[in-house]
Amino acid sequence: FCVKDSLSRLFARCGCVQSVDIYEKPGPGEKKEKVTSKFFNCKTVTGFQVAYVVFRKPAGVQAAKALSREGPLLISTESHPVKTGISKWIASYAASVVDQEELKAEVDAYMQDYDKKIAEEEAKAAEEEGVPDEEGWVKVTRKGRKPGLPRTEAANLRVLEREKQKRARKELLNFYAWQHRETKREHIAQLRKKFEEDKQRIALMRAQRKFRPY
Repeated sequence: FCVKDSLSRLFARCGCVQSVDIYEKPGPGEKKEKVTSKFFNCKTVTGFQVAYVVFRKPAGVQAAKALSREGPLLISTESHPVKTGISKWIASYAASVVDQEELKAEVDAYMQDYDKKIAEEEAKAAEEEGVPDEEGWVKVTRKGRKPGLPRTEAANLRVLEREKQKRARKELLNFYAWQHRETKREHIAQLRKKFEEDKQRIALMRAQRKFRPY
């Protein structure tokens, strides 16, 4: 229930609040990075927390210390009620539902910035390629290697088509191999049959040569 907005409102009576930071535990915490996305890398801190309130002027700190003599500070008031129970659950669920159009706009903007960054790095690498530095060393870049595929729908379709062709060739080769094995089996069976027939004919000829009643 105690969030940045409520803390900033409570301590505003002491002076202009510059910032409010909430951490899991007290101590010299690292400086938080600026939150650029409401969909990704949003860590929710649960349980007891520690808040650091920074005033714009030092007088705000002295005024905040004197608040202990005025009694407890109320987070939920008639003018600023705090949602609890079912109302809080409903609000939390509504906040968890992702707006697809907003998410798509954020992802598209991120990919545009990423593509721009990659293009700048490639242009810089192309300028530095083959140019020796102060000590005479030449920087070798990856420009000559096979570039990565662009992340577009057409490129994905081409990859899928190549995979489909590979599977078709593999299935065809397997069929040829199976057909070759079947043909070889049939040939061996015919040879064995012919061998048995020849063996029987030779035995018959030998018997006729030995048995001569006249």
